[in-house]
Amino acid sequence: MFNDAARKFYDKLEMGKVYYISRGTLKVANKQFKTVQNDYEMTLNENSEVKEASSEASFVPETKFNFVPIDMLGPHVNGKELIDVIGVVQGVSPTISIRRKSNDDIIPKRDITIADETKKTVVVSLWNDLATTVGQELLDSSDQSPIVAIKSLRVGDFQEWMNYVTVVSSFRCIFAYNKVNPETPEAKKLRSWFDSEGKGSSMDSVGSGITALSRNGSRSMYSDRVFLSHFTSNPSLGEDKPASFSVRAYVSFIRSDQTMWYRACKTCKKKVTEAIGSGYWCEGCQKNDEGCSLRYIMVAKVSDPSGEAWLSAFNEEAEHIIGCPDDELNQLRSQKNEENPYQLMLKQAPWVPHLFRVSIAQHE
Repeated sequence: MFNDAARKFYDKLEMGKVYYISRGTLKVANKQFKTVQNDYEMTLNENSEVKEASSEASFVPETKFNFVPIDMLGPHVNGKELIDVIGVVQGVSPTISIRRKSNDDIIPKRDITIADETKKTVVVSLWNDLATTVGQELLDSSDQSPIVAIKSLRVGDFQEWMNYVTVVSSFRCIFAYNKVNPETPEAKKLRSWFDSEGKGSSMDSVGSGITALSRNGSRSMYSDRVFLSHFTSNPSLGEDKPASFSVRAYVSFIRSDQTMWYRACKTCKKKVTEAIGSGYWCEGCQKNDEGCSLRYIMVAKVSDPSGEAWLSAFNEEAEHIIGCPDDELNQLRSQKNEENPYQLMLKQAPWVPHLFRVSIAQHE
């Protein structure tokens, strides 16, 4: 709803109520601005109609969550994607007043600290009515360590738009929707863990010990570590620009019948073609050369506790995985004997753990 429609229906719509909606426009959802996993979206105008379904029994569907473990919040810092978390409340701060820069308004704010089975904690910021209502409810029951499910959070390591800078060693979230002590399998599992083990465990902030950049300016392999399921189950990753993450996984399978390398120019490393007569022609250098070099271009399946994925590895990375240069592997492939040294070399590579820096992009 925009402009006149937003003003018309603002006071009519209330959380948790059911409505008949007509004269809206339906179209394919713009995934760039999604807050729920919907394929379509509806737009209302000033001629649309909204009527509360109050005279008959109605069904309000249960809110669905897709929880992200607290120790996996790193890749979502300052991102566009909204995420869900669940945790045991470890602490509730008093309400404070914050002056908004844009219009000088005074708004209430309260922080809560939650933890989960990863033994990590994160600070969640409650604003406006949430700070005074839900925040007070959590403060009153804090001695009972309530469980809170939080939907549609934006994760950041600072909040300059609210004239408030957080502690660098912890991530902060904007509280958008909550459910205290939900009756869900995840909440029951979390409660069982906390009562049996978590209550006496030592907890660390999710940001403690993590630095985004190392001393030489390169990114740490620990600053945005994720499971493979983070990108195999998230089809929108890499839509606008390539997304990069760090993954610890095992190479589980390398196809022996695939093309393992290409013939490359010794100067510019680009692909060459066989020239008429003899030698190789490089389009990049615009010249013939009597020889060429081989460069790995390999596809391998990798596995971690969350699942499997296919990764493309190029020259230096593939050589590290295989354990020998491409020229040497090519010689092994050409040997025809019963031992088949080429197959033996490929069978030695799987089930060795590696730290991968992975780039995900979408192409048509």
